[in-house]
Amino acid sequence: MNRIDLEGRVAVVTGGGQGIGLAVAQRCASSGAKVAIWDMNAETAVRAANTIAEAQAFTVDIADASSVAATLADVEVALGPVDILVNSAGIAGPNHRLSDYPDVDWKRVIDINLNGTFNVNKAVTKGMEARGYGRIVNIASIAGKEGNPNAAAYSAAKAGVIALTKSLGKELAGQNIAVNCITPAAARTPIFDQMTQTHIDYMLSKIPRGRFLEVEEVASMVAWLVSEENSFTTGAVFDLSGGRATY
Repeated sequence: MNRIDLEGRVAVVTGGGQGIGLAVAQRCASSGAKVAIWDMNAETAVRAANTIAEAQAFTVDIADASSVAATLADVEVALGPVDILVNSAGIAGPNHRLSDYPDVDWKRVIDINLNGTFNVNKAVTKGMEARGYGRIVNIASIAGKEGNPNAAAYSAAKAGVIALTKSLGKELAGQNIAVNCITPAAARTPIFDQMTQTHIDYMLSKIPRGRFLEVEEVASMVAWLVSEENSFTTGAVFDLSGGRATY
């Protein structure tokens, strides 16, 4: 495994208690960063932080802007100014046809996956702009490019994350702040517990590699994107779909 240099950096990883977020947190820490693991589930966050040197756990609801602001302030007291944000927190929501999609579930998926991304990006960029440095990676999805049937809320939210990333990347392009996103295919993480087996089988059938994405593969790409070496690329979408997307 190549070691990316993140020495002296402070990284916030939302959804860092499990799945992709946990793999990213581990990779950032092994590259020298101090890591703040943000998760809605306090127990999950603490358990993850206890397995990673230089990591601390913080309980936060990213859909609540006041919770994000308060938690960011706590991180900066405990670890220092935030240089890196990897926004991995998200939910799949239930699988339904759009005509049957429950309003409450639609709102929750949008609130966490899209509005939560807005809240966290807005909070951290203020400090990054003031200090003249920052690296942000938002975790979107191949569903945001192509749309998955019976997953309209998730697909729409992730499409919004892609557009938000492109917009913010352009806004901050004149500074040493890179804002990018990745569009993974499905990885076998606890988010599968929210999906039907039919939907899981559909996602696998669309991946030319013939297997699900490994979370360590995500962490490898993210590690470079949040490093100082990524000094030019911003507002970009990096594909991790195993060949599903060709654009």
